[in-house]
Amino acid sequence: MLMLLLPISECLAAGCEEILHQGPCLPFKPAVRADIKKSINHLVIGHNGIMSTPAVSCVIRKMKAVGGIILTASHNPGGPSGDFGIKYNISSGGPAPEGITNKIFEISKGLQEYHICPELKVDLATIGKQTFEVDTFKPFKVEIVDSVEAYAEMLRGIFDFAALKDLLSAANHINVRLDAMHGVVGPYIKKIVCEELGSPANSAVNCVPQEDFGGHHPDPNLTYAADLVNTMKSGDYDFGAAFDGDGDRNMVLGKHGFFVNPSDSVAVIGANITSIPYFKKTGVKGLARSMPTSGALDNVAKALKMQLYETPTGWKFFGNLMDAGKLSLCGEESFGTGSDHIREKDGLWAVLAWLSILATRKQSVEEIMKDHWQKFGRNFFTRYDYEEVDSDSANKMMKDLETQMSDPSFVGKQFSSGDKTYVVAVSDNFAYTDPVDGSVSKNQGLRIIFSDGSRLIFRLSGTGSAGATIRLYIDSYENDAQKIFQDPQVMLAPLVDIALKVSQLHERTGRTAPTVIT
Repeated sequence: MLMLLLPISECLAAGCEEILHQGPCLPFKPAVRADIKKSINHLVIGHNGIMSTPAVSCVIRKMKAVGGIILTASHNPGGPSGDFGIKYNISSGGPAPEGITNKIFEISKGLQEYHICPELKVDLATIGKQTFEVDTFKPFKVEIVDSVEAYAEMLRGIFDFAALKDLLSAANHINVRLDAMHGVVGPYIKKIVCEELGSPANSAVNCVPQEDFGGHHPDPNLTYAADLVNTMKSGDYDFGAAFDGDGDRNMVLGKHGFFVNPSDSVAVIGANITSIPYFKKTGVKGLARSMPTSGALDNVAKALKMQLYETPTGWKFFGNLMDAGKLSLCGEESFGTGSDHIREKDGLWAVLAWLSILATRKQSVEEIMKDHWQKFGRNFFTRYDYEEVDSDSANKMMKDLETQMSDPSFVGKQFSSGDKTYVVAVSDNFAYTDPVDGSVSKNQGLRIIFSDGSRLIFRLSGTGSAGATIRLYIDSYENDAQKIFQDPQVMLAPLVDIALKVSQLHERTGRTAPTVIT
């Protein structure tokens, strides 16, 4: 396990999702700070070197560690094959803000030497503490913990496990299908949902974590989780969910493959938040969504008179609000949902939140979703991903589009497609001023907002290992009872057409269609 050195701490909790099988590698002795090497003498690792991202946040907070290092393929992958990345979480359990990562980068410039100890072997399979003498680290402690139990203990204090167990019992006969997609969340699903809540063992599939995720891409969407989608279409299951590789994102499906858009998912949880005992105890401090996420949560916040925050993409912005006591529930369109119980999005938490709503309302997923639209209106939403686009072409397209949008005459301009006409009301590159610390984050995505509230958003992805990913988001609100049950792609077709024309995305990139449509 690779370990970053920081100028603080008595204890460092570290979670590893993609463990290095050859054993730990411990750099130390930075010339810039002679005291650093003495301050880190306790390393905490998940059993067998595997922890989900939510579990890392949970353990950091439980042990009051200074922070944790996550070795993962899911964040800014680097390395020879672009399949490995390093992420640092601070003592709150959330992703490090830019102020800290910038300081780490500056310290790294002054490192003059480091030592490694490849002969040091840690038994990752045995829970307990191990002691080593490493150079001047005497003793150096390595603690292997059962992160599945620590995470389960946390969830027991959030949800009504008795009600969930009753929901999944043979008497109620709610059949669930949970696909871990060979990511790290598999053991958590088996222990919590199957063993503790009583769902049949065969209701959870692909639960053995594998280095190559079974040869599949562990992204919980309609494209990459097609096996689950097809299984749900059979009608044999009432509720389905898929998870990503590190367990922080999820996709929810109802019977016959009824798809719950992630923007709608967080809105439904917000509208039914009292179904979760945790929020009855803590109250609801506020709601938040990332800027590209649809305005479905805004409608709930307005109706229930709750504070709503719109942040840039990135969980660290939510974490800052949570740490300041301003935020309880949040989500993003990329299948991430979470609350202030930890400082990461949490896929299994979101699934148990949905099951809690099912237990309270005694309705199907589809019935709950349709009732929600009738009450709050519906935000038709889709995302088009164009992956591995030539970087130069992508950047040039975005630059030219921003130039076009910056023209004063762009606001007020009309765009038509079919029988629909839209008038530009706002045209900008989204910037965010953090209400907690006043920090400003600029250039977060190009927004074209029309007079009826419909939005077109263009972003270049912040992660990826080959080329660039252009993400196009389309969001349109509808409260006409005759239209809210229409097919989203049909309802959004005029806006998609306008987005492609105004950006010339296909012409500029050479693409004829997106890689993935959500």
